[in-house]
Amino acid sequence: MANLARFDPFSLTRMDPFESMVRDFMPTTVRSMLRPTTEPTIAIEVQEMDNAYLVAAELPGVKKEDIDISITGNQITLNAECKQEKMAEGAKEWCSERWYGKVSRTIQLPLEIEEQNAGATYTDGVLHLTLPKKASSMAKKLEIH
Repeated sequence: MANLARFDPFSLTRMDPFESMVRDFMPTTVRSMLRPTTEPTIAIEVQEMDNAYLVAAELPGVKKEDIDISITGNQITLNAECKQEKMAEGAKEWCSERWYGKVSRTIQLPLEIEEQNAGATYTDGVLHLTLPKKASSMAKKLEIH
């Protein structure tokens, strides 16, 4: 049975008669170097509660032991490294679109963080941080007598 594919009139690479020739003669590593790339970044989501900040950071493909979190005042720095897996013996690379290497992101929050009670969990490529606000940096409401 034939495989069906949706036709995209703006993707001319399927119609290019030289594409298969280039693919056959130019190794994947050379093609990937010629392809424009963007710097990988850590996508985050920050929520503020009355007494804490909740941060979710996407780190797909990164192992838990390759993540470093540091807290300094109201700044949180996330460092991660995604290491390249070894190829199977005798295998040739046909396509490689994943990124490997180190990535870092610093987040500045409005209030200082209480480092001792901060918590982190990592599941399914998403790092979840619970960052309690430092009591001394929270605004106090004064009552007028």
